[in-house]
Amino acid sequence: MNHYLDISEEVADALRINMPIVALESTIITHGMPWPQNLETALEVENAVREEGSVPATIAIIDGRLKVGLSHDELMRLADGSLHPVKASRRDIPILIARHGNGATTVSGTMLIAERAGIRLFATGGIGGVHRGAEKTWDVSADLEELAHSSVAVVCAGAKAILDLPKTMEYLETKGVPVIGFGTSELPAFYTRQSGIDLSQHADTPGEIAQLIYVKWALGLSGGVVIANPIPVQYAMNKSIIDAAIGKAIEESEMKGLKGAELTPYLLARVAEVTGGDSLEANIALVKNNAHVAALIAKEYERIGLEAEA
Repeated sequence: MNHYLDISEEVADALRINMPIVALESTIITHGMPWPQNLETALEVENAVREEGSVPATIAIIDGRLKVGLSHDELMRLADGSLHPVKASRRDIPILIARHGNGATTVSGTMLIAERAGIRLFATGGIGGVHRGAEKTWDVSADLEELAHSSVAVVCAGAKAILDLPKTMEYLETKGVPVIGFGTSELPAFYTRQSGIDLSQHADTPGEIAQLIYVKWALGLSGGVVIANPIPVQYAMNKSIIDAAIGKAIEESEMKGLKGAELTPYLLARVAEVTGGDSLEANIALVKNNAHVAALIAKEYERIGLEAEA
């Protein structure tokens, strides 16, 4: 894969001198938010990583090249839609490379490329999971399978609230993926801090989490880790309001016959409309918060690694 990999000078320098790095996905830019909030958020999230002393590495596929670390122009072209990128997970990557296409990497696609580039920490909004009604549709996000394969720790506000959270947790347990609450013993539900689902593991400091993920991989236990970081209290939404909005969006999506890659972007956009934009504001806040936390963990992870080598 390295033959097709373009690592920016900033990220390459950070890799060479063991600076902490945080991978960032690009579907949140292209399929998760409207223009111009998507570009503004992408830049703010990168700045959030830098503010904590780490290096951001936004990942995408442009002209058939795997890009790790994007220029401002590349971010702009993704955000304004001029590249017409498709959502890219593991399945799509070889096709896009062979055809010199453009892709915005999902959680799974970002994890795969980040691991190949040597990046261990990744910040996103929420992971994909088992969709509601999956017992009939078999609609399960590729994110969950990638978490079982790629050794990258994903800082997120839980799985997206539009999903079946109990089934998502069962799937992760089956695949041996640890889910660690950051400052919480309950799985956050993206827009809200509560889901009613207890977590068996939690940690209260970035150093503690860094130690846990370092030991996992040092033991030769490959695969990812989910670090569940609740949305900040001041941005958390009322559970009854967001549940009603999600229910309405899901009902409408079923009437339209939406499924597969088109379903999640539709649901997120429709929920934002139903809530008068409140859910979009919450989404932006939680992504930035996750970037801050991921950067702090990345610093601690690099420190532990250097001490182990000393």
